[in-house]
Amino acid sequence: MLRRKGTERPFSGKHIHPDAAGTYRCAACGAALFDATAQFDSGTGWPSFTGGVAESVELRRDFKTGIPRTEALCRRCGGHLGHVFRDGPGPAGKRYCINSCALRLEEKSAGEPQPETP
Repeated sequence: MLRRKGTERPFSGKHIHPDAAGTYRCAACGAALFDATAQFDSGTGWPSFTGGVAESVELRRDFKTGIPRTEALCRRCGGHLGHVFRDGPGPAGKRYCINSCALRLEEKSAGEPQPETP
């Protein structure tokens, strides 16, 4: 998925439900992409985040389906993460819809401070 820019089947990945503390890293290169505190349950079947770690997620226009979308990529290795939609919660209203297979969770211990997500 990371290199072929595909999308995994909904509800097939392990990071769908926001139940962990830590940092989601790129499965290909290990770059820090999303803090677990930015994750929410969108009910869509893919991990959803309100935003990425500053400067780690690159956004690019995608016309693959004929309908313009915003693709999310790992800024370090160029791996395809998913897409960004304008139906998320909060003031920014963005939903980073990400493939579980593009993520590796680095869990934090209880009581360990979480980094702020922009």
